[in-house]
Amino acid sequence: MSSAPRAVIDLTALRHNLEQVRKHAPRSRILAVVKANAYGHGLFRIVDALGADVDALAVARVGEGVSLRQAGIMSPVVVLEGCIDQQELNLAAGNQLEIVVHNNEQISLLQQNPSSPVACWLKVDTGMHRLGHSVNSALNAYQKLASCKSVLGRPRLMTHFSNADDITDPTTNSQWQLFQKATLEVEAEISCANSGAILGWSETHADWVRPGIMLYGVSPFVNGRPEASDLHPVMSLQSQLIAINHYKKGDAIGYSGTWICPEDMAIGVASIGYGDGYPRHAKSGTPVLLNDQRVPLVGRVSMDMITLDLRTCPQAQVGDPVILWGAGLPVEEIAEAADTIPYQLLCSVTARVDFVEEQ
Repeated sequence: MSSAPRAVIDLTALRHNLEQVRKHAPRSRILAVVKANAYGHGLFRIVDALGADVDALAVARVGEGVSLRQAGIMSPVVVLEGCIDQQELNLAAGNQLEIVVHNNEQISLLQQNPSSPVACWLKVDTGMHRLGHSVNSALNAYQKLASCKSVLGRPRLMTHFSNADDITDPTTNSQWQLFQKATLEVEAEISCANSGAILGWSETHADWVRPGIMLYGVSPFVNGRPEASDLHPVMSLQSQLIAINHYKKGDAIGYSGTWICPEDMAIGVASIGYGDGYPRHAKSGTPVLLNDQRVPLVGRVSMDMITLDLRTCPQAQVGDPVILWGAGLPVEEIAEAADTIPYQLLCSVTARVDFVEEQ
């Protein structure tokens, strides 16, 4: 058996998480967010597994949408960043991609008549302050878009919540009220609720919800854990022990000797490192599961290896399985230990890791 790390993708967990979306937003259509290679899980395997159980797919860029079309996937696809020039617009229209329009320059592109009409969503900036028309200009922008001959059908509306990861923060409610006020005179389908809002703000569900991180079994909330929302981790990052070495009290472990053995002890070496996507800045004490038992990482993470304190697992042997995150060890916990977020860890798993599907 190869010592290479592997990412086991549990498609049953994915479908379970989708059911949680439907449970919380039963009257809304689902725009499943699969951008960034489906948050690192593999775009095509995730899209195939979701199949007709979602109403549309969301990607960030035109190229991602085109790759879905080239793979024969004909579900509705929404490009969240929209198009930056006429070439991209023609590519989107030619591939029947729906585009988000978030500035006047994009409206001008549409007025120049692309090769064929394209369905559009108008984005309203209600406080994220990243992309979108201001609440004061949204009505005028919508009217321009609706009257444009290059726009296919009636445009839809969307906004993005900036603080939905904090259930105690009133910002989401304020953004929702601003959105309603800005679009009061518009009759259109709308989409506002991301994963946090799906679980925490039912009043925002509206016509379409946009689940992202919750589909992959990760809590969208600050300091959250998946089990609290009945979410199941989809990715399990796994490796194995490739060596067990015995050192004396006072011996330094790893680069720069940042961890010193407090006594005579065994140190395990697992075949995974930052070259595989495990976080370089994971601190000593970060847990891994060795034979389903938690043991701490010690010393610095190397490109291909990590070192583990085996004092609480004296029965460990070379070849024993190591789980870096997954069921029983939430990726949220590893992210906290590395001063980052779960999204980054999932998206950072590299191509040299073997991906394996479980149904």
